[in-house]
Amino acid sequence: MKRILILGASGFIGGAIYKELCAYYDTYGTYHTGKIYSNNKHFFRFDMENDDLIDIVTKVRPNVIISALRGDFEAQIDTHQDIADYCRASNSKVIFLSSANVFDAFSNFPSYEFDKTLSMSTYGKFKIKIETALMQLPEKNYTIVRLPMVFGSHSPRIKELKYFIDKKEAYEVFPDLVMNVAYADKLSQQIHYIVNRNRKGIYHLGSSDLIHHDEFIKEAIEALGYEKPLLKNVYTSNFDRFLAVLPKDNKLPKHLNFSHFDVINELKVK
Repeated sequence: MKRILILGASGFIGGAIYKELCAYYDTYGTYHTGKIYSNNKHFFRFDMENDDLIDIVTKVRPNVIISALRGDFEAQIDTHQDIADYCRASNSKVIFLSSANVFDAFSNFPSYEFDKTLSMSTYGKFKIKIETALMQLPEKNYTIVRLPMVFGSHSPRIKELKYFIDKKEAYEVFPDLVMNVAYADKLSQQIHYIVNRNRKGIYHLGSSDLIHHDEFIKEAIEALGYEKPLLKNVYTSNFDRFLAVLPKDNKLPKHLNFSHFDVINELKVK
């Protein structure tokens, strides 16, 4: 049985992946805050800025490390260098959750797995730096998973949207942004497949269709049962700009594909 360590397992995405995998593999996770994890022998407290990851991997001896970390960028870069060193020494594998923002300097078209990365944002540059470090490993030892915006009924983005609507404050939408989306439940299944089939290389795990940001948010609001919310249109360009990651070479089976309608249906008021 594979032994899996999920870094950031107390977060929204990491938690969804943990729930998906724990019934099938010997699964462990890290948390930063939260007493609910302190008595769980499968969870380890990990503060990137002060703790040494080597202590945890020495105890767990994972075959696969899944990184869903958030937090200080420099601390993350150092932590991922430790992950790379561990994977190289133990012939283990890292699955790194990256972002569509590694392409945010290219706005005229969607991006595919082997397109050149180039970012204008601090966040995108940081993700590129970690990707580059992990790609120094043999390909069998890493999988880079690039994600668009991730939603879900309990996601931080939906919680923020609900907060603005409930406070009757204007929520910013970007009518010129063309994107694809993801949702945590399907993403967890896709990661499960990648682990189970030992897939390697670069994967783009977003919806198969594209949608403007403002249209998606309006559909999400309707699915959540709200009426007439305040929206503020923010234009950043005179033309449509793309921030979408689509698969071309590394495709998953059809049952793991989805559209933005599946994301919206997951949000619908029960």
